Amino acid sequence: MLYLDLFLAFLIPGIVGYGGGPATIPLIEHEVVERYGWITVDRFAEILALANTLPGPIATKMAGYIGYEVGGMLGAVLGIVATVVPSLLAMILLMGLLMKFKESPKIKKMTSLIRPAIGMLLAILAFSFFTRSWETAGIIQTVVLIAISVFFLEYKKVSPVLVIICVLSYGAMSGYVGGYLMQ
Repeated sequence: MLYLDLFLAFLIPGIVGYGGGPATIPLIEHEVVERYGWITVDRFAEILALANTLPGPIATKMAGYIGYEVGGMLGAVLGIVATVVPSLLAMILLMGLLMKFKESPKIKKMTSLIRPAIGMLLAILAFSFFTRSWETAGIIQTVVLIAISVFFLEYKKVSPVLVIICVLSYGAMSGYVGGYLMQ
């Protein structure tokens, strides 16, 4: 019964919390503090502060952490799945509708208007990554990694997933080696 309660405690805020993390946080608090009493308000505030320091969606991180605290590894998995399922189902439904009506002139117009906005958001994200990398790793290392990535993506036609994994592995190893050398 605990696992079902855990699943529902994060599924309900995911369904009714339209607006992302800020909208779901009070709903999650109501479920885990007031309804089930798994944690205190102070503990919830600590978990929220921790979730804000890590990258990624707040609600998902909180669901994993609280789920783990309440029900171990299975609780963490159930909490995360329950948080993600409503959005995932909505995306699948919307994608199904888009595919069904993809030849509609209105849908074509809508998607043509959305593409530039998505392109701009991706450009802003890339610029943000570039400036963060420049500040932490230095301009030379950043430019070299970009050049190597472009070479493998454009000229060698390596999968973007593989390039990303290689660059992340390089970053992790250089951080590990750098930290080891600093000791």
